[in-house]
Amino acid sequence: MVRGPSGGDPVGMNSTSPLSRSSSDRYIGGVCGGLAAHFGIDPALVRVGFAVSILFSGAGLLAYLILLAIVPADEPVAA
Repeated sequence: MVRGPSGGDPVGMNSTSPLSRSSSDRYIGGVCGGLAAHFGIDPALVRVGFAVSILFSGAGLLAYLILLAIVPADEPVAA
């Protein structure tokens, strides 16, 4: 695990964003958008990761459905 300059939080972790399903960056349930926002990475990478894991083992679909069921949705942003 790569630590930040102060030795505290791991690099790349976005500790200000709680894990929640995204209401603004979603295609199906917002799971990938929420995970991407929480970890501070591009949502396309998360979506590709789920797609690859679904194609090779099917475990990605099970993980997505579990996350869809247990991760709360975030509040929609008013424009």
